[in-house]
Amino acid sequence: MRYEQTKKLSNREFKRLVGVQRRTFDEIVKILEDAASLKQTRGYPNKLGLEDQALVCLQYWREYRTYFHIAGDWQVS
Repeated sequence: MRYEQTKKLSNREFKRLVGVQRRTFDEIVKILEDAASLKQTRGYPNKLGLEDQALVCLQYWREYRTYFHIAGDWQVS
């Protein structure tokens, strides 16, 4: 489920899906934005936005899925 789709979820459903509250998720994204602003970019741009990258990470930690299965769901390699 992409970040845009999670906006339609209630706070309770969001926490059930992701494992953290929206406020915590927003803080995670803010930290990622700060880190990304300091990083020099080279090569291809990321296919996923920071919000989706955070969702992938939380999905990995919460569900212990393999990278192979996560990559298939998110259409990334």
